Amino acid sequence: MLVGRVSFKHLVSLLLVFIGLATTTAARAAGYRTANFVIEAPSDQLARRIGDAAEQYRHDLAVEWTGQPLPRWSRPCPITAQVAPNLGAGGATSFVFDRGEVFNWTMTIQGSEERILDSVLPHEITHTIFASHFRQPLPRWADEGACTTVEHPVERARQHRMLIEFLRTGRGIAFPEMFAMREYPADVLPLYAQGYSLARYLIERGGRRRYVAFVGDGLDGNDWAAALGRHYGVGDLANLQQTWLDWVKKGCPAPPAALAAAMPEPANWSPTTRGQSPDPAARRQPSRERLATTTSRQSIYVLQARRTQRQGGGSLATEATPVTRR
Repeated sequence: MLVGRVSFKHLVSLLLVFIGLATTTAARAAGYRTANFVIEAPSDQLARRIGDAAEQYRHDLAVEWTGQPLPRWSRPCPITAQVAPNLGAGGATSFVFDRGEVFNWTMTIQGSEERILDSVLPHEITHTIFASHFRQPLPRWADEGACTTVEHPVERARQHRMLIEFLRTGRGIAFPEMFAMREYPADVLPLYAQGYSLARYLIERGGRRRYVAFVGDGLDGNDWAAALGRHYGVGDLANLQQTWLDWVKKGCPAPPAALAAAMPEPANWSPTTRGQSPDPAARRQPSRERLATTTSRQSIYVLQARRTQRQGGGSLATEATPVTRR
């Protein structure tokens, strides 16, 4: 018996091969969907754990940073996860800003299951919270630095060790240059380490919501010195740089408990946080007057750090190299 030009026996063989390939593919990439995420991971169990954690982080971190949860996105964010015990931890999240809206989320994450759940995922979710809140790109130090503060203490300690090495070897970035950066520099690792340290310094002195208010103020007027004065009582970037360096040299001590309590809430503080645009036309027809901006960030410091952090540890000496222009 023939079916077209293919024998029935041959057709059955082809179907079995196709079924086998489909089964193998399904085994490699299982899926799970939540209200705001579609997860592809090596197993159903992993996909479910990542999806549930992503939703929990999305809710809890939005409340911590902005005072209220994010509304549901009009379309879920795809998450592709590569999970293996010895895989370097990292991730990338991209989205589009256009006419005051943000959409077209996509996220890739990789690493061990432990590092994905306690570091990579909260880091990447925080990027989406900031994008939904500010509706424009942040200075790279402020974005990456704040997102690193929600990672596991092991990852944050690694950033601090690298910072000390960068300051000792003249790879620090002068604050005026760092505050003006809108793209990643060629030497990206110092930006991550220094941004994390400065974000931690500011957050410890006023909390996460003050930090968000400060960043919003700086973005609105593009006057970071004035924003520092209003929110932290610091006169200018040079003063902040020196004060921060002194703090690092002292071992990053916690501020007095009374300091944060004595700081009033910013007068112009508003916890309003918006979600993804529900307007399909905004996704199909980007404005020609305001070019849609794709923000794609690579959390690659862990992958690259192993080449540069062999001499980590210690603390800054009194005569340590100050932060200088690259």
